[in-house]
Amino acid sequence: MYFAALLARTEDGWEASDTELDDVETLSDLTDLAREASVDENTVLVFIEQEDAWFGVLRVEGEEDPRIYVSDAAMAARSSYGEILTDELLGGDDDDLDDALDTLDLDGTEDGETEEQEDTDDTDASTGTAVAAGPGTVPAGPAGDRGILADLGLSEAELLALETDAMSEIADALGASEVLETAR
Repeated sequence: MYFAALLARTEDGWEASDTELDDVETLSDLTDLAREASVDENTVLVFIEQEDAWFGVLRVEGEEDPRIYVSDAAMAARSSYGEILTDELLGGDDDDLDDALDTLDLDGTEDGETEEQEDTDDTDASTGTAVAAGPGTVPAGPAGDRGILADLGLSEAELLALETDAMSEIADALGASEVLETAR
């Protein structure tokens, strides 16, 4: 189960609204939704949380590129809304696997790579253990802009320390806990 909320900064503080994500399929859709809620191109934060498994924050300011933070990229990448955020963070898109396969030579090496180089890319030399690398690899743990809320009252260290009930703690740091609770 997801919880999504939108906080729009105004001259009088923050305004919150429960956000329906049914029509959101891409980061562009999510960014447009945030921009529509913006008052005079002020900061808009979109929170997405999945039952204490992960949370994400999208920050939009005017026409600037959105800033994104996800608490656990590997967990988020397994969910439809989290995948929207992690794809952008990891530079992925649906064609990554196809592009990677297109660069393979008939001998199984990537263009310009020798077979010896390919072997060292797949294993950790010190342990001999297989290492996941390349397109499609999603790291466990936080990903994105860790300073996304620093100027709003939540430091990077505080953001990284959040686990359960993260949205409430973020809203509290922003001075928006009452308006977020109204949206819940």
